[in-house]
Amino acid sequence: MIIINKSGVLKYNNLSFRCTLGKAGIGRKKKEGDNITPKGNYKIVRILYRRDRIKKITSKFKLINIKKNMGWCDDPKSKNYNQLIKLPTNYSYEKLFRKDNIYDLIVVLDYNMKPIIKNKGSAIFIHIAKKNFKRTAGCIALKKSNLKKLIRIIGRKTKVIIN
Repeated sequence: MIIINKSGVLKYNNLSFRCTLGKAGIGRKKKEGDNITPKGNYKIVRILYRRDRIKKITSKFKLINIKKNMGWCDDPKSKNYNQLIKLPTNYSYEKLFRKDNIYDLIVVLDYNMKPIIKNKGSAIFIHIAKKNFKRTAGCIALKKSNLKKLIRIIGRKTKVIIN
């Protein structure tokens, strides 16, 4: 069980890592773009990574290579809202193949997925933090080495608790 608390600490078994959260902190997500990291219990849906940037990685999950045409729809008007999509698209989205490194490794949480509720928030990930640990738009972000270590040891049944 991964536990993430409002003081910016992620704990898993005997490990403890500094993390950064959404600009508005942890709370009840009201709508798309509110910068809240959603409080709750989540499953890990999938793990995506940039094969060209992360060479040695092991996981109990099937790892999905991020390609240039991959995005995550964050547009409530789209039937593909809060889902992995192929680009180009006419809807708003997060580009997964980025120049910076924050999406070189992405743990996708099942926030707002079963069922998907339009405008309730999308793209809640655990990803790589910016160098200055700048707050996110709602995701959890860790130092790259810590995220790689976490991915190596977590399993398919690992739950993520954000409180």
